[in-house]
Amino acid sequence: MSIFKRNNPFLAMHYLLLTLAAFLVLFPPYVVILNAFKGTEEYNTSSVFELPRSFFNLENFETVMRIGHMGRAFWNTSIILVLALIGNIIIGTMAAYALGRFQFKLKKYLLGGYVLATLIPSVTTQVATFSIVKELGLFNSHMAPVLLYLGTDVVQIYIFLQFIRSIPFDLDESAMMEGASLVRIFRSVIFPLLIPATATVTIIKTISIYNDMYIPYLYMPAQKLGVVSTSLMKFAGVNSAQWNLISAAVVIILIPTVIMYLFLQRYIFSGIVSGSVK
Repeated sequence: MSIFKRNNPFLAMHYLLLTLAAFLVLFPPYVVILNAFKGTEEYNTSSVFELPRSFFNLENFETVMRIGHMGRAFWNTSIILVLALIGNIIIGTMAAYALGRFQFKLKKYLLGGYVLATLIPSVTTQVATFSIVKELGLFNSHMAPVLLYLGTDVVQIYIFLQFIRSIPFDLDESAMMEGASLVRIFRSVIFPLLIPATATVTIIKTISIYNDMYIPYLYMPAQKLGVVSTSLMKFAGVNSAQWNLISAAVVIILIPTVIMYLFLQRYIFSGIVSGSVK
């Protein structure tokens, strides 16, 4: 008997937990949006849960764009994001193609190496990593975080690998009979079929890079190289913070990721579900 039968107490608990989870996820952005439209005086004299006097008060957003140099921050973030995503997709799909289509002695060790790398705390390798980046002359440049973000993680490999394993070998054999090389097979046969997986990896890596503050702050301390995450620090001091301005900055930063999600959501769901069952 299904536990989701109508009037089943488990079904009621199921919906209750879903409602609670949705509330926990949506309530913080709701509070941020409310306070983004409050001036400093209104914010200091009202509760953070109260509606603003007017949703047409855009003073905070203008201040954030001017003082936080958000236009420049978005440009720097876009450069890093585009280069890192292109590199990750190329490296990730090619690595998964080699692991999923060919048999060689070190295959299991390579897969184990990806898993092992995720178990090593990144903070323990930062001294060596920083020294390497500095010796390469990449410190205080866009290429420093791009190089560090190019590391292909095990989740990315897993998503691409599951899709490649679901592609019939008959397609490869048919292409070989037509005289296609391995590179041509990858470019013309395998890669076009990885669109759902690519969309999934794109949104995962975008959110990860977009939210990262540690690497840009450590490797690009120059003010002209500020990204959206480090720009938030301009509105927070040691003893105080301008939370209404921070809220406005957060709303501005959220807009691109929300737009990306709306356009890629059908591919994301397809990629996650297919990757888990194939």
